[in-house]
Amino acid sequence: MNSLRLRLLTIIGTSLIAIWSVVAAWMIAGLHDELRTAMDDRLAASARMVAGLAAQFPSATLAAGVPAAPLLDVVARDGLACEVSVLRGEVSMQKVARTASSPAMDDVASGYSTRVFGGKFWRTYVLRQGGLRIATAERIELRESMLRNVALTTAIPFGVALVGTLLALWFGIGGGLAPLERMRSVLAARKPDDDTPLPQVQVPRELTPLVATIGSLLHRVRSMIARERRFSDDAAHELRTPLTAVKTHLQVLRLALGRTDNSEVSNALAHADEGVLRMQRTLEQLLLLARLEGPRDSESWPKSDPMAAARQAVSEIEASRECRGQVNLEVNQDPGKVAIPDTLLVSALRNLLENALQASASGGAVELRIQRLDNDCFRFQVLDRGCGMSEAECAMATSRFWRRNKSGQGSGLGLSIVNGIARRYGGELRLVPRQGGGLCANFTLPIAAY
Repeated sequence: MNSLRLRLLTIIGTSLIAIWSVVAAWMIAGLHDELRTAMDDRLAASARMVAGLAAQFPSATLAAGVPAAPLLDVVARDGLACEVSVLRGEVSMQKVARTASSPAMDDVASGYSTRVFGGKFWRTYVLRQGGLRIATAERIELRESMLRNVALTTAIPFGVALVGTLLALWFGIGGGLAPLERMRSVLAARKPDDDTPLPQVQVPRELTPLVATIGSLLHRVRSMIARERRFSDDAAHELRTPLTAVKTHLQVLRLALGRTDNSEVSNALAHADEGVLRMQRTLEQLLLLARLEGPRDSESWPKSDPMAAARQAVSEIEASRECRGQVNLEVNQDPGKVAIPDTLLVSALRNLLENALQASASGGAVELRIQRLDNDCFRFQVLDRGCGMSEAECAMATSRFWRRNKSGQGSGLGLSIVNGIARRYGGELRLVPRQGGGLCANFTLPIAAY
């Protein structure tokens, strides 16, 4: 049971049901005894009433033993029976009145008893008073029916009250768990790169240690992430110096061997130079990733000109020895400004263009389209006619160090950097396979407010 609310309702509801069931059973048992006593008292009262009425008859009539007219037939109506007899000595008696269809109660002892007449249980009471014997009886099944009705009448309000109590508990527990929901909302609203302390949340005293523990955990996580960022940044900076030295020595060696005609040495130097350039490019991208994942310096972002950034990215691509091909720039209208630093926008566009040119055939053309959308965003669209990617590969392409061909060029960081830039500045990167082959990279950024 994963719901705390449902778990509390189950525990409290089960306890209430158990307690109230015991109380209800206790009450019904007591009520059952009280009703039986009251009905027995009614039988005795009926016998005494009949004895009082019979005492008013002429004594000569009772002494003669002349039967009186039968009393009203009440047995069929409410299950009561009555019999009046005149005692003659200790063992002889003469019936003078009885209700119609009354069972024979000649051998019933004085007082209360339960007898079977005609296959049915009867509760009887016999009274001897002034030479008269009055016997009253009541069917047990009528008593039990009355007790069942009373129990049902008691159970219906009990059931309604129990359901109402459970509903009140459900909403009450929901209100009691509201501080947890507020704290969950605060944690859910935090951005992944938000390293500020938790804001003050009004919670009950019992939840204060939990909030303090979560704040302490976030602090330790922030410290660990900061240490990892400093490590990667420092490591990349430290590696740049020896790489620059190696690159310089390779250039000097190339100049020194320029007069000799040794193709093997020239090829080895070319491969070494290419490896150094690739490693240097990877380090630059790692440093850029570290800056993107670090805390923001301020909430006010600088504004950049998309056209100027696009032209600079195209010029850097054309001057690079690693990418060969042509970039066609297309602008539908005056773009305006975007809220992002120039260096990051140029880096994002250059990475997209490099990937497109590397995926295209040697000398292939790549299109860069800049368009202002209706939702106050700019879209930078890079289209190529290369080998393309499937939808599953497009979803994985923004992961770090992911490459479809492990032996190919690139470090697998370019699209990760573009995706990180887009998320940091409120944009989006979507890769879509093109019909007829190739790939379409849609890089959107919000328009800067003037």
